[in-house]
Amino acid sequence: MYISLSLSLSPEPDTQPEQITKPLISSMATRYWVVSLPVQNSATSLWNRLQEQISKHSFDTPLYRFNVPNLRVGTLDSLLSLSDDLQKSNSFVEGVSHKIRRQIEELERVSGVESNALSVDGVPVDSYLTRFVWDEAKYPTMSPLREIVDSIHSQVSKIEDDLKVRVAEYNNVRSQLNAINRKQSGSLAVRDLSNLVKPEDIITSEHLVTLLAVVPKYSQKDWLASYETLTSYVVPRSSKKLFEDNEYALYTVTLFGRVADNFRTAAREKGFQIRDFEHSPEAQESRKQELEKLIEDQGSLRSSLLQWCYNSYGEVFSAWMHFCAVRVFTESILRYGLPPSFLACVLAPSVKSEKKVRSILEGLCDTANSTYWKTEDEVGGGVAGLAGDADSHPYVSFTINLV
Repeated sequence: MYISLSLSLSPEPDTQPEQITKPLISSMATRYWVVSLPVQNSATSLWNRLQEQISKHSFDTPLYRFNVPNLRVGTLDSLLSLSDDLQKSNSFVEGVSHKIRRQIEELERVSGVESNALSVDGVPVDSYLTRFVWDEAKYPTMSPLREIVDSIHSQVSKIEDDLKVRVAEYNNVRSQLNAINRKQSGSLAVRDLSNLVKPEDIITSEHLVTLLAVVPKYSQKDWLASYETLTSYVVPRSSKKLFEDNEYALYTVTLFGRVADNFRTAAREKGFQIRDFEHSPEAQESRKQELEKLIEDQGSLRSSLLQWCYNSYGEVFSAWMHFCAVRVFTESILRYGLPPSFLACVLAPSVKSEKKVRSILEGLCDTANSTYWKTEDEVGGGVAGLAGDADSHPYVSFTINLV
């Protein structure tokens, strides 16, 4: 086992990413494969052979070079240790990406705004993936691979924490608004009664009070027949219906204040709800102002959260693609050995083309090397492949799902 640190000898670099075909449909692909193939002679000749095979047998599959930079190899032990964590870290970064995307979709739906194409610094995410360029200023290639991965994980963790705080703040305002809306548009059992009761409906004197009773619609006859006898000192024929919804009717009843508690108890026993109510223009105005402020706060927070999500999605997606570059570099060295000599590319095959594309990729691998990277079942308990869907193919391969 070697212990020296070294710079990788990267595959032949390209100044511009290449594409063999354009998709037959205009919409963005949502599922891509990132693969690397071992280079025996020349990366350019291997690329040309791959282009030729895809063009001939799966012409509807877009194909791009994935330019992995010269990264620091480190020790074999460090690569093996890093490889153990790559899939878990990838799942985390991918999960945060999807979480922000779902939040964007929800905010756009609630706002009724037209969906914007997600981008990284103005570049659509699919173009950013297929024309990936490493950001040397943000992730220096001389840094150890573990340091780069930890930096990406830390960056995405902070964005996830910020997302939780911002969403909680927005949802808190939404919950307050929903509670008010339930009181204004819910059933008579819970809704605000201030808009339904006029000052003249309420009698308040030294001895008399007016109570508000919420009566199930099917019990109205029972109410009218019994309210005068639920307790003593109820004013005869004082009950008047003020409002009715799908479930309940709202009635007034006037009685002596000193028997009000007895009346409440007797009414509850018969299934009638007595609602507490105090007519106050000042309180009503205060509730109106509170509602207007909450509506304004919700709109402001939603707009701010949506803009933050657009920007943060771009940051997370960029970090994810850099992580993928580290992953394909690490797994390629562990699979094909040193010096690093591999061709990395991105494909977007249709479901019906997947089997054919897999066959093409396998045909371009060194069959002697392939045996060691089949699944354990296929090789009778031999060395299995690396994490993810890579372990069932004789080349490095993992999937990127944009949604």
